[in-house]
Amino acid sequence: MKPVRAVLSTLPGLLLGVSGAGNAGDIHIDGANSWPNTFLARVEVLALLQTLNSNLLGHDSATQILGEWCREHRLAADPQIVVQRVHDEPLPASEEQRRNLRVAPADEVRFRHVRLLCGSLVLSEADNWYVPGRLTAAMNQQLESTDAPFGAVVHELHFQRHTLAARLLWEPLAPGWEMGAHSEQARAARLVVPERVLEHRAVLSLPDGMPISEVIETYTGNVLAFAPPH
Repeated sequence: MKPVRAVLSTLPGLLLGVSGAGNAGDIHIDGANSWPNTFLARVEVLALLQTLNSNLLGHDSATQILGEWCREHRLAADPQIVVQRVHDEPLPASEEQRRNLRVAPADEVRFRHVRLLCGSLVLSEADNWYVPGRLTAAMNQQLESTDAPFGAVVHELHFQRHTLAARLLWEPLAPGWEMGAHSEQARAARLVVPERVLEHRAVLSLPDGMPISEVIETYTGNVLAFAPPH
């Protein structure tokens, strides 16, 4: 993990961690939304990711923050967040997640996977493990039968979000950039943005501290799918 220093020290947001991009695939930002493969563009992209990261860390609702991001950056003609539930194979909670949720071996933990879209752009995916026994029957019914975001369904519980980890999954600036190092992408005309750029893990708890959910949110390169500022 390499903290960004010097010229980036005044950028907004809090960088909690950085890791390699992995092999998830790349998103090429085309047409008017192409970012040039320049040092300035990479600094700007890092500043944007830091800003989004900071906004997410400072609010209990990721859906609301993405809605504001969608509107402010005009990512769609109708810049509204749409939640799309993915009916895939449920992922069982790990032992660590069950400890975080403070559940006994016999307690049920359910899984829910949703995508958050702005227009046709998938901005994030959320894997959510929640404890139905700590929610109302109406909330459980809504979670099972609709695409409504988890936070909106359980908002009456006045939950609080506690971040477990937040990390950038991509370094727009190559390691050693401050010493003049160049990445393999330096020859490309356009900046190649990875499919996944940011990840958050958090526990949602009741006001008395009892956990109701653990969520892993993965934010995609589509959060940068708008025209550069210059």
